[in-house]
Amino acid sequence: MAENTADFDLIVLGAGSAGLGLALFMARIKLRVLLIDRTAEDVGGDCLNHGCVPSKALIHAARQVHQARQATQFGLQVSGPADMAKVMAYVQGRQDIIRHHENPEYLRGLGVTVEIGAPRFVGDHAVEINGHTYTGRKLAVATGSRPQQLQVPGSEQVRLYDNQHVWDLRELPKRLLVVGGGPNGVELGQAMQRLGAQVTLVHRGASILEKEDPAIRAVLAERLRAEGLTIHLEAEVEAFTSATQAHIKPKAGDPFAVNFDLVYVAIGRHVSFEGLQLEKAGVAVDEKGHICLNEHLQTTNPDIFVAGDAANSLKFSHGAELHVRLLLFNFFSPIKKKLSYDHFSWVTFTDPEVAHFGLDAAELDRRGTAYERWETTFADDDRAVVDSYRDGHLLLFIEKNALPLPGRKRRILGGAMVAPGAGELIQELILANASGLGISELFDKVYPYPVAARINQQLIVAHQDVSPLLQTALDVAFKLQ
Repeated sequence: MAENTADFDLIVLGAGSAGLGLALFMARIKLRVLLIDRTAEDVGGDCLNHGCVPSKALIHAARQVHQARQATQFGLQVSGPADMAKVMAYVQGRQDIIRHHENPEYLRGLGVTVEIGAPRFVGDHAVEINGHTYTGRKLAVATGSRPQQLQVPGSEQVRLYDNQHVWDLRELPKRLLVVGGGPNGVELGQAMQRLGAQVTLVHRGASILEKEDPAIRAVLAERLRAEGLTIHLEAEVEAFTSATQAHIKPKAGDPFAVNFDLVYVAIGRHVSFEGLQLEKAGVAVDEKGHICLNEHLQTTNPDIFVAGDAANSLKFSHGAELHVRLLLFNFFSPIKKKLSYDHFSWVTFTDPEVAHFGLDAAELDRRGTAYERWETTFADDDRAVVDSYRDGHLLLFIEKNALPLPGRKRRILGGAMVAPGAGELIQELILANASGLGISELFDKVYPYPVAARINQQLIVAHQDVSPLLQTALDVAFKLQ
């Protein structure tokens, strides 16, 4: 489309993490941007309204309660459940602070044109909303995803909550059934257990956090059970027999019943483009209804792109950030970058946190990459001893050089950690992984004692072998001084 015939340089559908990132940058460089979302309350997307922000605020409140109870070992007296109304007031207050700069009026003040309503494509460069048609040189679909619904017999009689609705709670349930053992389910489940609910978690998989290495997820599973959660693996809700009872069918063994006051459903997310009329823009979808994309996040219409959860890949807010950076680079560069998750990282914000970065063993094996598996517990780490998290675990996958020539660096290919603050502790490992640094950069670093990140160096030092040849050379060098 010719530049002088388009109303906007970029039209963005969806004002979540991806949409905001695209719109704000384009407006910052004085390009014409139209940002569309269905309601003013949806601006900020799932992250602000239903996901990252409220869930982490809830986790923070639950951690405070848990730490207060732990202080009884020092003579303090703490009892009873938390006041859920006050907890949710805190959560909403944190959202309100962030919402000051994620709302239509604020965005308009930065030069973004914002329309609220239900959009639909009416041409290969045209979108209709509220009775008006707007054209764009480029368009981006960033409409996010929605929680999967639990569809089993008896669901209609049960108080089912998901991450879009749980923030309406003002009373703490005495018994909470969590369906799903992924990050969403375990984060919410642990938080509610710490606030005073009795939580039962049912997961159809063989382990919680199935994307994590067994050595990592085992630590968290043990901690959750120690805090009082009941976890049923390889089991699923077959039906609800009443408003407060679920019929659970395990993979092995006899079915059993679980009583509850309400149910939290965390069984995944799905994308939907209902009402957008993608076909009128020349945008193809596959047999599952997902938009067909190339490695540049480009649709079958070369001027329409997809970012964030709508791309149906890794559904993280910072995954949307990765998409935004890729699209912005490709919008302005004649040399196009391809989407890659080789250095991607994520954190499950339980206590202890589970942090993951780079390539895992399965992917390295699939690629035929030679590597070594280095791992250690935190049992003898001084900071872990004094702060009482000796059950932590660190895992690294280190490049294996066929010819260990002098000066040839060995890169960190990926890894994971489970420990309090693991998401912060692995940041230097993420940097090393993304930048292609060798393990010597961590080996040579001097850490203030006793910072928790020293565990990264300790693992590397433990694997530094001194060859007989080097021993001889050092012996001679020392005696010559």
